[in-house]
Amino acid sequence: MSPSPPTLPIGRPYLDSRDLVRLAEPIERGWVVQGPLVEEFEHGFAAHLAASFDRTLAARTPLAVACASGTAALHLGVAALGVDRGDEVIVPAFTWVATANCVEYAGARPIFVDIDLETFNIDWALVPPALTDRTVGVIPVHLFGLPTNVDQMRAVARGAGLWILEDAACGFGAAWRGEPVGTIGDAGCFSFHPRKAITTGEGGMLVTDNASLAEIARTLRSHGLEQASDATAGQMGDVPRLGFNYRLTDLQAALGCSQLAKAAEILAHRAQVAAWYDDALGCIDALRLAPRDAQSTHGWQAYVCLICADGAHEAAGDDAARRRDTLMRDFASAGIGTRPGTHAPAHLAYYATKYRIRPEDFPNAYAAARCSIALPLGAGMTQDDVARVCETIRASLSRRERP
Repeated sequence: MSPSPPTLPIGRPYLDSRDLVRLAEPIERGWVVQGPLVEEFEHGFAAHLAASFDRTLAARTPLAVACASGTAALHLGVAALGVDRGDEVIVPAFTWVATANCVEYAGARPIFVDIDLETFNIDWALVPPALTDRTVGVIPVHLFGLPTNVDQMRAVARGAGLWILEDAACGFGAAWRGEPVGTIGDAGCFSFHPRKAITTGEGGMLVTDNASLAEIARTLRSHGLEQASDATAGQMGDVPRLGFNYRLTDLQAALGCSQLAKAAEILAHRAQVAAWYDDALGCIDALRLAPRDAQSTHGWQAYVCLICADGAHEAAGDDAARRRDTLMRDFASAGIGTRPGTHAPAHLAYYATKYRIRPEDFPNAYAAARCSIALPLGAGMTQDDVARVCETIRASLSRRERP
């Protein structure tokens, strides 16, 4: 028998009647594949990012390329940047596996770098020793909606002559000193999975202010086909590059347009839920709250805590890992959805076997994978829901696990 779904899921997309109105448009038109609504969504997303710039900055309007998923956006970015066999690309050791996979797709090697447990983001001090004459770029991740330290990113990457492809899958609504993440490097990639702030079901977006890079990505997302000009409209076009079928549909884009129109209220609600968690959980010694940074605006894709050793607020070990797993079981019993923050791809079987990686090679990523926990965060969550989650945490962490 399958387990019952949680009564309080880990995430719930922000869907309402406004979405239904937009979803009806492609159905009524009879055009449901990539078409005018995809173009509207691309323009709207780019305009939203440009409007999000701090007015003291020189705002620029990025170009946006919609595609089938956040992973597809990353793969398009890697391919458009020309990553090839023998190349090496720096990636965090704690992130969703797609970050590394997209480097592998190109026949290149992801070079894992450990994270800072205070932020869950890559530790930039560890990047220079990982560079070789084969390193071509870096894929920083703004994990869970917290921007990586952009000042350090720029100093390290630009100093070494590397391109920057931002994995902003979690980063919608996040900014570093007024600069929206995903617009800071050579290109940025967003995800619209249902656990993200805005959703198209599945879907992604590559963003860049490099017109040539955007054009290559547009070609690659549709089998490598050249874009038709007015003179060749209706013709099949040539295929100068090996491409993919990574197109977004107008059905998905219709939902994206509607979600984008509600972005401010969605982000405000997620920030409010995070604030409720902060207020309710701040006095628990064995729990390190979701990190934030005074220099940045958090996008709150997820609220991820770290279970720590007794009263220490220090990096977790076996005892903390057991407590985390016990808490996850207690959540399941209480009908509350949860999961680890994410995994450490360097320690998953494929990468650990291929590159002979041991847990001790990336100790912070190992600790984060074993001891992090994502709390429910989504549409419709109330302060009472947060209180229910927090009471379960207090009850679980107050007990010593019996052998």
